[in-house]
Amino acid sequence: MQDIFEEIADVVLDPFAYGRKLKADTGKKIVGYVCTYAPEEIILAAGAHPLRLFGTTGTIERADAHLQSYCCSLVRGVLEEGLKGGTDFLDGMIFPHTCDSIQRLSDLWRMNVTQGFHLDAVLPVKLDTQSARQYMIDVLHRFKTDLERELDCSSTDNNLSKAIRLMNENRRLLRRIYELRSNQPGLMTGDALYTLVKATMIMDRERVREVLKKVVEKMEAEKASQGTDLKSVPITKPLLMAGGICNQPQIHDMIEAAGGAVIWDDFCTGSRYFETLISTDKDPITAIAERFLQRAVCPAKHAGLRNRAEGIIRMARERKARGVIFLYLKFCDPHAFDYPYLKAALDQEGIPSLLLEVEDPLPAEGQLQTRFEAFLEML
Repeated sequence: MQDIFEEIADVVLDPFAYGRKLKADTGKKIVGYVCTYAPEEIILAAGAHPLRLFGTTGTIERADAHLQSYCCSLVRGVLEEGLKGGTDFLDGMIFPHTCDSIQRLSDLWRMNVTQGFHLDAVLPVKLDTQSARQYMIDVLHRFKTDLERELDCSSTDNNLSKAIRLMNENRRLLRRIYELRSNQPGLMTGDALYTLVKATMIMDRERVREVLKKVVEKMEAEKASQGTDLKSVPITKPLLMAGGICNQPQIHDMIEAAGGAVIWDDFCTGSRYFETLISTDKDPITAIAERFLQRAVCPAKHAGLRNRAEGIIRMARERKARGVIFLYLKFCDPHAFDYPYLKAALDQEGIPSLLLEVEDPLPAEGQLQTRFEAFLEML
């Protein structure tokens, strides 16, 4: 499996180089996005390739002229790449209606980044009403029409159904990998799992399916060779992580070095990306809309006063997690606003939690290592 992880590590290390090569090799148009509420199936059905942007690994200089210093590093990093031309291979960018910072990033991109088209997908914020369902369907129909216009193409229901089946299979495979590792973390390190999930949002989705199948086969073979019932394997200090994105794989290494294991997560670079499949026996656009309404929400959406707390508690109980680590990007207001009530709900259930606010680059490793060790010692 080493060759597979070398491939995906290269993709994650330089996703823009991957995007440029994919475009040159296949002639596909590349559409960038910044949030898992982007309708990937509609992009795929239009014959284009969806590629998620995760910020920048370089120094942020140009973006600071447009954004306040208290904007999150994700938004600043994405804008930096756009302003300096790092994303010049993109044929377009789409911005789902999520947090205020992403919405302002959309405005700044439209005004300052000249290459490619620009589309907003103004999805509803409140998701638990009948009117929200119809509005979501209408928005996705309009997005499909706008995208076809920009790409000069026409996508059929057959194309949409094919894209839905492909993405559903990738989601099933990701969930299987999570389940295998949840019961036996030794099958894959946390940073390898993170790298794999991130790569699935960058790579050609059919290649993703091949990669995930090989990873599942390898993990199941290793499980069988050990002759162990995974459900009986004790995990000393299993943990759940929650937040927006995990852009720092080394955090998993620190947790594992301190004696813990992240056995599940509530990230959009994690379980929120693959949870909830799209129905294949309905009108495709309606089915895509219903998945967005039913999947686990992020703080930029609303589906009930206690929906997120109940989901995290249920996840922790089902996975027998002994604690929850909240990993937030600094200055992420939606997550920061949610945290007090989430912590109170966890405290009431007797589930310890730790809050870490980070940004790129991370603070000194010793500081984080000490906090992880102290938290795990408490458990």
